[in-house]
Amino acid sequence: MPVMLTGMLAGALGQVTDPDPDSEVIRIDTQLIMVPFTVVDRLGKPVRTVKRGDITLFEDGVKQDVEEFMSVAAPFEVVLLLDTSGSARSELDLIRRSAQGFISSLRDGDRVAIMGFRTEERSGKNVAAGHLLTGLTDDREKLKNALEGLQTSNGTPYYDALSRIASDGFPDEIDRKTPRRRAVVILSDGVDSTSEVDLDAVRPEFEELGAAVYFIRMDTRDYFEEHLLYDCVLAMRFSSAQIRRYYDGFGRGSKIERVSDFCKIGDFEKLAISKRLYEIADAEMEVLAEMSGGRIFPAADLNDARNAFAKVADEIGMSYSLGYYSSNTSRDGKFRKIKLEIKGLPAGAVIRARNGYNAEAK
Repeated sequence: MPVMLTGMLAGALGQVTDPDPDSEVIRIDTQLIMVPFTVVDRLGKPVRTVKRGDITLFEDGVKQDVEEFMSVAAPFEVVLLLDTSGSARSELDLIRRSAQGFISSLRDGDRVAIMGFRTEERSGKNVAAGHLLTGLTDDREKLKNALEGLQTSNGTPYYDALSRIASDGFPDEIDRKTPRRRAVVILSDGVDSTSEVDLDAVRPEFEELGAAVYFIRMDTRDYFEEHLLYDCVLAMRFSSAQIRRYYDGFGRGSKIERVSDFCKIGDFEKLAISKRLYEIADAEMEVLAEMSGGRIFPAADLNDARNAFAKVADEIGMSYSLGYYSSNTSRDGKFRKIKLEIKGLPAGAVIRARNGYNAEAK
């Protein structure tokens, strides 16, 4: 947040004199680092009694001052991303019901925004795009109606949707008086096909967002590979971006032959590409979940997603959040490790928290 320092501060009275228009203005940019965290005992039950005075926070081993603390009683803001591409296209009703159950399990005062995918016409072409069905609201009827507007898409703009969440999902409100915890809940297999950005572009945006990221990871690989090996005309194809992502993994110096025409790719290589794309997606989910203090909940299919949504709702209900300004003012772009210590916890208790962030670079 930008802070303007001008003239002399009348600290004794807590007042500021009128600034001299000719005086030099010094701008200091600081960032409130949000740290979502949960605490469970050795049996996995939530510990709901953590207080601000119990917490000691370290960044790279240096103790930091906690500026904000939000307990499990503080309201939540949740952005819900629903992947309606691929095998999910025929299961819209099930996705709606699962999402509705999740929303209904949240508390009064918690606010939810919903994002899905849809196919749009751009420059005469049909393209997949992320679509914000509704911004943050606690109006349950509005959220139900928004789910009715959920559509399918002809691709998976997963990274683009994440970028949209980071920029538009949690709009700042000047008049906000009640601090809220933040989370992003994503139902997807995480395999992108059409985005204009990648995870390297999205990750810094999510670090600044300070929201815990929870994944309901859909297992779609068997379905995809079954349709991948159909006749070339009828097969479910890789996008050009997916083929490029696979070959880029071999490095620039690799002598492997790159084939861009899907119909000229052999079945064994198609399966190798598929395997690699799902490995990338799984690893990226791990990165975002660990970085943010969230978790991954596997779902074998969309029927299993309802149980996963219930687990996410339970996790959100027992989550805390704190905020601090780093004492390290260097803009070196380096990763800074965050560690929490909490006194008074029962033996065997486990703290799951955001593990760090990359500092702003000059």
